[in-house]
Amino acid sequence: MRERVSELGMLKDQARGGDLQSATKQQQAKGKLTVDERLDLLFDPGSFTEIEQLRRHRATGFGLENRRPYSDGVVAGWGTVHGRTVFAYAHDFRIFGGSLGEAHAQKIHKLMDLAAATGAPLVSLSDGAGARIQEGVTALAGYGGIFQRNVRASGVIPQISVMLGPCAGGATYSPALTDFTFMVDGIAQMYITGPSVVEAVTGEKISHDGLGGAQVHGTVSGAAGFVYADEADCLDAVRYLLSLLPANNREAAPYLPAGDPADRRCDALLDIVPVELNRSYDIREVIREIADLGDFFEVHALWATNVICALARIDGHVVGIVANQPCSLAGALDIDASEKAARFVQFCDAFSIPLVTLVDVPGFLPGKDQEHAGIIRHGAKLLYAYCNATVPRIQVILRKAYGGAYIVMDSRSIGADLSFAWPTNEIAVMGAEGAANVVFRKEIAAADDPEAMRAEMISRYRQELMHAYYAAERGLVDDVIDPADTRAVLARSLAMLRAKSARTPYRKHGNLPL
Repeated sequence: MRERVSELGMLKDQARGGDLQSATKQQQAKGKLTVDERLDLLFDPGSFTEIEQLRRHRATGFGLENRRPYSDGVVAGWGTVHGRTVFAYAHDFRIFGGSLGEAHAQKIHKLMDLAAATGAPLVSLSDGAGARIQEGVTALAGYGGIFQRNVRASGVIPQISVMLGPCAGGATYSPALTDFTFMVDGIAQMYITGPSVVEAVTGEKISHDGLGGAQVHGTVSGAAGFVYADEADCLDAVRYLLSLLPANNREAAPYLPAGDPADRRCDALLDIVPVELNRSYDIREVIREIADLGDFFEVHALWATNVICALARIDGHVVGIVANQPCSLAGALDIDASEKAARFVQFCDAFSIPLVTLVDVPGFLPGKDQEHAGIIRHGAKLLYAYCNATVPRIQVILRKAYGGAYIVMDSRSIGADLSFAWPTNEIAVMGAEGAANVVFRKEIAAADDPEAMRAEMISRYRQELMHAYYAAERGLVDDVIDPADTRAVLARSLAMLRAKSARTPYRKHGNLPL
């Protein structure tokens, strides 16, 4: 027995990278951590348990039969993050470049099945060269199994992708199917076809980072929700995100007493938001005032910046916040903002996270480019997501709320449970200036002084149809509140709505306007 235990120890030392010193140095030379270092940063100390450590491929041909390293290029297992169970698999670029073969894929399939069966989050640490070409179609089938499990687990357990190296071809669809994607700037790339193929087909020369680097996906494509400068900060952020999420769709998000009074007055809000409708401000300052200890975690902070999506706590309970951002495109909704907010709303609803919507929107962004690119279809995604959501939903109208954008930003008419407004609210089909030009165009044209008449009609329209209490008088706003009481009102309302139960009609699924 002692001899066999000694042999087992030697095999496990080998599996842990005992003969990979040269490959380890190459990994470090690229500024990248090893797979073990990454897992140590993700999990609580000493909590990680590995499965199938001694797995080896059984492929032959192209010299593979002579290269059968243990683990087959992926480390899989479970541990704890802030004391809660989390599953993770991590590609080991030192072995076959982290490429996916049959055995490699089966280890991931096993882990994904365990995560779904036990109802625990799944994290993938991606640093691989894609499908293992030498194994042919079996490698492609392995990816298919991953994608199928990604979809089956969607809305059941949180799925997080962390890009720590290259990810090309079909491999990119797994992070696209998960809930959140993190990327590390300078070392992570994602693309369907690489720079050499792009150049061969189009003649365009472009670098790996220029084609699919973290900045590209964080700011342009929206494929990355988070971009970090180094792996340590990135994995620390993953741990923080996991602390805000429920383990699965049957559990509530973790409650954390904040030591921040629920009824704390937010007097700073009286100065942060200007009364003048055309003056901009940073909506993040509003979120800081109402969130516990001013803390919130923003998703897609670099993409579609005209809308803010964030997770925060109010009175210790996690909420999802969607807010127009007046200092970017005046807070107007466009295609990217609609898609960003729709996906966030859909995620929060899937995992029973209440939604708070802060509204200061002048409308949808006008222009030929937006119309031709499908703002009608894409804007409908946000409308559909809100209408479909059964979690507690609270709307707060800070200033302007015009036209269809007012409806889409979770108005009472599409199912918000409660709607509150500040005394600066102005809800209408359009701004007073545009409305007066349409409604009173004949009077203005016939007047001796058209400009004076226009000013008078604008004032009249605003006083009659756009005053701060117009919507409240008609039951479309539940109350007009002092901005300083916003946090207290939200805390009380969310506490009441925690017992909300919603019934939906039987259907296989709806037809989301994709």
